[in-house]
Amino acid sequence: MNFQEKNTELDILEIRFTGTQVNYYFHCKKELWFFSHNILTDHESDLVLQGRLLHDSSYSREKKEIEIDQIKIDFFDLQDNVLHEVKRSDTFENNHRWQVLFYLFYLKQKGINNISGEINYPLIKKKIEVNLTPEKENEIGNILKDINLINNLSEPPKVSFRKSYCSKCSYYELCFI
Repeated sequence: MNFQEKNTELDILEIRFTGTQVNYYFHCKKELWFFSHNILTDHESDLVLQGRLLHDSSYSREKKEIEIDQIKIDFFDLQDNVLHEVKRSDTFENNHRWQVLFYLFYLKQKGINNISGEINYPLIKKKIEVNLTPEKENEIGNILKDINLINNLSEPPKVSFRKSYCSKCSYYELCFI
């Protein structure tokens, strides 16, 4: 049984989720809520700027920023049917995997099958293959339900403790000051 057959109350194609939301879901639920409510401070972050510069300067032969509805794919290899996501660091590799899994899931829901994903870390010359399995499809469905619940909260979720990376976050002042 696939996600659409099992889940009638949440339609992935009608609710406009993004890969960034999936990434933030694993990073910080409060950051997810701020981002989803258009409280954006990322333009001030040095890390985000470094990521954009890396994205622009890496893989120069590839057509970048392919937009499909609300999602932006860094680039797509048509010859091998591989969706690529470029990241600065593998520090949050799990978040990146789920972001790519979401893209694969979303495209499958749109009828685009038989593609795989790859996370590229050009600074450390690392590549990670990502494949969507039926188990991961069900997990993505549950993650999207959770994201929808978080987004529908009237105020951001509470932060129970500071994580080691909180001080570098562009939302730090909104959370702790």
